[in-house]
Amino acid sequence: MCCNLFLILQFLLGLSKVYWIIQSNMGYLKDTLKGMSWMGGLRVATRAVAFAKIAILARILIPAEFGIFGIASLVLALLEILTETGVNIFLIQEKVELENYINTTWIVSIVRGIFICLLLFILAPFIAIFFKTPDAVGIIRVISVVPLLRGFINPGIIKFQKELLFSKEFIMRFTIFFFDGAIAIFFAIATRSAISLVAGLIAGSALEVIISHMLIRPRPRFEFDIEKLKSVIKKGKWVTISGIFNYLFENIDDAVVGRLLNAGSLGLYQMAYKISSLPLTEVADVVQKVTFPVYVKISEDPSRIKKAFGKSILATAILVIPFGFIFILFPETIVRIILGEKWLEISNLIRIMSFFGVLRALTAVTYPLFLSFKRQDLVSLITFIAILGLGITIIPLVKTYGIVGAGISSLTGAIFAIPTATVLVKNMLTKQKYLKLNL
Repeated sequence: MCCNLFLILQFLLGLSKVYWIIQSNMGYLKDTLKGMSWMGGLRVATRAVAFAKIAILARILIPAEFGIFGIASLVLALLEILTETGVNIFLIQEKVELENYINTTWIVSIVRGIFICLLLFILAPFIAIFFKTPDAVGIIRVISVVPLLRGFINPGIIKFQKELLFSKEFIMRFTIFFFDGAIAIFFAIATRSAISLVAGLIAGSALEVIISHMLIRPRPRFEFDIEKLKSVIKKGKWVTISGIFNYLFENIDDAVVGRLLNAGSLGLYQMAYKISSLPLTEVADVVQKVTFPVYVKISEDPSRIKKAFGKSILATAILVIPFGFIFILFPETIVRIILGEKWLEISNLIRIMSFFGVLRALTAVTYPLFLSFKRQDLVSLITFIAILGLGITIIPLVKTYGIVGAGISSLTGAIFAIPTATVLVKNMLTKQKYLKLNL
């Protein structure tokens, strides 16, 4: 618990430095500062809940249970990415009225959710065979309820981000996250199985559906416009491709560990990621969510974009680098406090994943810049380069070094991506290339 408090205090200290950095020469200053404070506060609050949840569940469940859940969530994420329409990015990028697209996007979301649900249910036995984990069949079929529920979420929920209403997003997301954690812990105590983690996801998804229809206006209706759908799909094709590439980069290592090793190893590997690199990448996610709509609003002024981006990259570095050093220097202490003695074997892996998290966070901060100019293809290119680094090294390293090898492979992919991202950002901001290409 002392470690958790120290990390939270470190985050708040870094956030105060972010304010100082942003406070000059950036348009939409008031909205940006508010966004950073609310989204930063949300990440601090949810990370505190997540650490508490992990600390409790790690003492109740064995690594293999986390591994079984990891297999189910891995497949769920793949199907969600493969069927992604890019509607959220489209609705933020385009200066359109949300009300004109809500009905059509809601129908598409429902159909998508039903499709993923059925596919998961049918493919469950084959997925379990692939990962050589028969116990995963039931968990995969139960988790199929999650996309079905998510399909009924009011698409108007994107209004919070588009209109910079971050305080409302804070309240909604924290409520859902806390409810998810509470249900997962309750079921873990009762069942001592991976079903508890799925129960939390189902509860959180159901609550999000309820909140989205209670608090957000207008509510969607069963109306469909094929022309609006074509417009969204045309604009969102690179979002889908980028999402697929990002999924591959984030999950190839999980899939290889689950396939070549076992569910227990996958549970250990994913826990190391959650403890070390996930907090670092979530810091970058705060910056992304706040800066993306701001960049869109000032996209016609290259000089303001350049200044804003410089401040966002510096702010991210101030936040993630100190976090990374904490995990690199004190992994054993962190594991003992948060997870307990039975997880100590992931200490060395945490050091590697911390380096990965820092590099991944700094690279990800470039994405809102490209997206604000509708250059989703550049995000896809950066991620594809990272996949090459990961894909070339993952199998031999896992066979030789186990889960530590998987961590090294992920770090290799992150290193591969940095030169490409740097060159693209420099060309966009200095030479003003890529800005006028219509997709």
